[in-house]
Amino acid sequence: MAETLSEQILRENKAVFDAMIGHRFVEDIKADRLPKDVFDRYLVFEGAFVDTAISIFAFAAAKARTIAQKRWLVGVLDALANQQIAYFEKTFAERGIEPEGFDTSIPEVASFRDGMLEISRDGGYFDTVAAMFAAEWMYWTWSKEAASQQISDPLLKEWVDLHAHEDFAAQARWLKAELDHAGERMSPDERSRLSGIFGRVQALEIAFHEAPYF
Repeated sequence: MAETLSEQILRENKAVFDAMIGHRFVEDIKADRLPKDVFDRYLVFEGAFVDTAISIFAFAAAKARTIAQKRWLVGVLDALANQQIAYFEKTFAERGIEPEGFDTSIPEVASFRDGMLEISRDGGYFDTVAAMFAAEWMYWTWSKEAASQQISDPLLKEWVDLHAHEDFAAQARWLKAELDHAGERMSPDERSRLSGIFGRVQALEIAFHEAPYF
């Protein structure tokens, strides 16, 4: 059986993918030792990115080719705006976090935000799918493992559970299926180009998850 596009992507980017899911941020969560100040900074950085993710998926919806794709992406936009953003609003209030007091312009955070936005704005529909597959497959992979561990911070536990939940898993699998279906008709060069986007995003993610420790 021919290798699917997602299988090719994951094989070609195994080293950088493993580096991300083995990042100290992930390991600290699994070991229930993530410092509170690190999680607070991460929340601000990630909350700002979720706002950007709305624009990213909006570009994808605008470039989607079928009504089925558009319907799915409208659902993603709804979840981002009305579930994930709401989580950050609640969490900031409960933890007494003032996002304005944090610098989200540091290179590691800005490069991730700007790099992802550039991919979706300047690239085609499948460029965004490859980029978000990189982000969401990564989050689902480590979160489903971390969810089985003891996490004493209830808001951190809620964040992990959100990404281990079947709704998020369905989103990650949908992105994978989109790539696999389209990959059957793609040239080797196009498949390699999308694989490169996946790898680029993982590298940006690694730097982004290092930033809360600064």
